[in-house]
Amino acid sequence: MDFYTADICDTHGDEVQVLYPLFTNYGKAVKCYGTIETIKLEEDNSDLITLLKTEVENKIAIVDVSGDFCAVVGENLMNFASQNGWRAIIINGYVRDIEATAKIDVGLFALGTCPQKSIHKAEAEQNIPLEFAGVTFTPGDHLYSDEDGIILTTKRVH
Repeated sequence: MDFYTADICDTHGDEVQVLYPLFTNYGKAVKCYGTIETIKLEEDNSDLITLLKTEVENKIAIVDVSGDFCAVVGENLMNFASQNGWRAIIINGYVRDIEATAKIDVGLFALGTCPQKSIHKAEAEQNIPLEFAGVTFTPGDHLYSDEDGIILTTKRVH
């Protein structure tokens, strides 16, 4: 991928939102670009499983998790993401199976790890604006990540 987040910030400063540096990458891919889709979970990752089983091209899943301390993505969901064209998953929450996820060529950015899986109990909300990490994620926005950080734009800039 031929872009650098620092160059995009320099060239398109007013059009760029920079995520707070809260996330650790637990996937193999560091440099990622894609159009975002959003999903808000209440601990239950079953709708996220359905989303990641959907074939896409250059998409990034933005996941906001409400509720208890539990992992909503692990090795199985990362394999779904990889097989179906997802470039990255950014989670305002936790993940597990990180030894395995580190070998899968998808970005997996999360707040941390937790060995406990999610509990299936509530439906998710999809394709809604989400706010966390100092930015507003709107479905259809464009996300870029590299070694310098993660940024968001309303239009493709590379």
